[in-house]
Amino acid sequence: VQPTATYGLIEKLFTERILVIDGAMGTSIQKYKDIDEPDFRGERYANHSHPLKGNNDILVITRPDIISEIHSKFLECGADFIETNTFSGTSIAQADYELQAEEEVRLINQKAAELAKECCKKFTAKDPSKPRFVCGAIGPTNRTLSVSPSVENPAFRNVTFDEVVSAYTVQIDSLVAGGVDVLLVETIFDTLNAKAALYAIEQYFAEKGIRLPVFVSGTIVDNSGRTLSGQTNEAFWNSVQHAKPLAIGLNCALGATDMIPYVENLSKCCDCFVFAYPNAGLPNCMGGYDQTGKEMKEELRPFVERGLVNMLGGCCGTWYDHIEEIADLVKDFEPRKIPTVEGKMRLSGLEPLNYTPDEKNMRGTFLNVGERCNVAGSMMYKKAIVDGNYEKALTIALKQVQQGADILDINMDDGLIDGVSAMTKFVNLLISEPDVSKVPFMIDSSKFHVVEAGLKCAQGKCIVNSISLKEGEEAFKHHAQICKFHGASVVVMAFDEEGQAATFEDKVRICQRAFRILVEEVGFAGYDVIFDPNILTVGTGLAEHNNYAVDFIRATREIKRVCPGCKISGGVSNIAFSFRGNEAVRRAFHSAFLYHACNAGMDMGIVNAAQVKADAYDKIDKELLGYVEDVLLNRCDNATERMLEFAATLEPKCKPTAVVKKGVVPAFTPTPKVNPRDGDTLAPPENLSPVPVYKPFCSAVQPTATY
Repeated sequence: VQPTATYGLIEKLFTERILVIDGAMGTSIQKYKDIDEPDFRGERYANHSHPLKGNNDILVITRPDIISEIHSKFLECGADFIETNTFSGTSIAQADYELQAEEEVRLINQKAAELAKECCKKFTAKDPSKPRFVCGAIGPTNRTLSVSPSVENPAFRNVTFDEVVSAYTVQIDSLVAGGVDVLLVETIFDTLNAKAALYAIEQYFAEKGIRLPVFVSGTIVDNSGRTLSGQTNEAFWNSVQHAKPLAIGLNCALGATDMIPYVENLSKCCDCFVFAYPNAGLPNCMGGYDQTGKEMKEELRPFVERGLVNMLGGCCGTWYDHIEEIADLVKDFEPRKIPTVEGKMRLSGLEPLNYTPDEKNMRGTFLNVGERCNVAGSMMYKKAIVDGNYEKALTIALKQVQQGADILDINMDDGLIDGVSAMTKFVNLLISEPDVSKVPFMIDSSKFHVVEAGLKCAQGKCIVNSISLKEGEEAFKHHAQICKFHGASVVVMAFDEEGQAATFEDKVRICQRAFRILVEEVGFAGYDVIFDPNILTVGTGLAEHNNYAVDFIRATREIKRVCPGCKISGGVSNIAFSFRGNEAVRRAFHSAFLYHACNAGMDMGIVNAAQVKADAYDKIDKELLGYVEDVLLNRCDNATERMLEFAATLEPKCKPTAVVKKGVVPAFTPTPKVNPRDGDTLAPPENLSPVPVYKPFCSAVQPTATY
């Protein structure tokens, strides 16, 4: 993919000075008091069936003189960037005026881009030392993917992710055809709408082989610091950073003073350029804006004095005098320097989850992935979904978060359940409950189309569980690319064309192969790759299963060594599946396994969050722990038989931290150990291979020259 001609130029200018973006198109149009229905109709729409007054976007066709005059005045006042008059330029928004036909939408966007481009060319020709650029304005549409329009049915949506992507794709194609230099996804009140726009953009770049600069601008609706769909601005950044925008910022809703703390937060956490274009204060009782250009200039002064921004401009209520004053303000200040931001896995629900492992205490930073919204992890949850009792399922989800789940696993893989329908409905419902949706989701399915259904409903940055090499490299790369377009981290199962990895050697080999593909060929950051090297059940009575836990733990340490930055996860309940029904033994296995696996570098796992918090390793009954660890660590050939003998003496419902023996039993004498192994069964291999050097990802999509 090739960069556009202006790509490098724009990036360079951002480092040299604080740039200026134009003021509000809508309120500028309102200054033309004499325009009425005939101006909106023109010749093309003279006989249109629907009233058109207020559809500002079509003025690029019916009154291009007005739009060109507004663009030119903003450029004259010092704007480096002007936005196309296409805020409502999608088929979804134009449907309000019965102009949703693709021909009309394409005409609006291409004509708008051409008008703005012509104005920029004229001003650049006058002063080549100050080049001017066109931002293709991509508004949020008048629908929301994260909020139901029905109070009675919070899982209902009146538009789908695919419909929004399709609408944005037409708009993007038309704007690029008209000559825009930048794609600006703006006034984001719902991050999922923005993710749909970014998905369309990334897909378009991949298909066309070019990359334009992308600006992303969110909207904080009030002093809570959240978008309309409930995200904090750092959670918003975590959700969209995968698109690698050249610049990110905030616009609309608030005046400059109220916007300062949120722009400052973005300025600290974002490793790209940052901008702001606030309203001219807050609206008065008539919906107008009274703040003058000089007043706004003073409110914006802290942004430049504190080095928070690389670009400033204006939104609602800002006119030529506001932009002129802003241009005068920024000329005396240096642009913000992009900070060095630590590369780490950054997830989000309504709130950010920035995972920083403590290598000296991995159990302390372990991420609990709640297992109870998985049909394989909870019979109660499965029954609720099969019965269509989604409110009951929601209470199960809420309880997990209240009990300490950092991430919520959602799985619908059951023959009695329509996976796509159930996943869509449940994730939509979860989004409506802020006490649940504050945490990130793990979208879990062995069927990739079900995974996609979940991703299309979640505004936060999710984890996909899972993809693998089972169907070969091409299918693996295809699934990984889709996950990347959605901005998700991925769990990769240690599974290839030959089957599931059970041994230490196979786990390491398959994971290292997958890591190379994801990092070198797909472009994943190492920290967004999570391996599940397969937690397989021990204590089954089969000798070939005896080393399963040892192999997982040893593989965890080695995979993290040879795949820098990766994470390790797994379904912890699998380890003691053969002891279901005996609570003390099963839970002791979970606790001991996590202790040793975390010491080897395990980062997260699908667990019963409440139980793993209660069953701390140092609180497990010491006699019970000895038998459990003999099995886990394969310390003798008959460890399973000895475990079963001891388990038979325990009340099956007691806790591992408060063991209760059955009735009056004689003193327990275990069978002697057969072939005891006193050495460290978890020790790493003696001769470690060098850590591989991975080639940097080289995108086939190249930036435009103006980038």
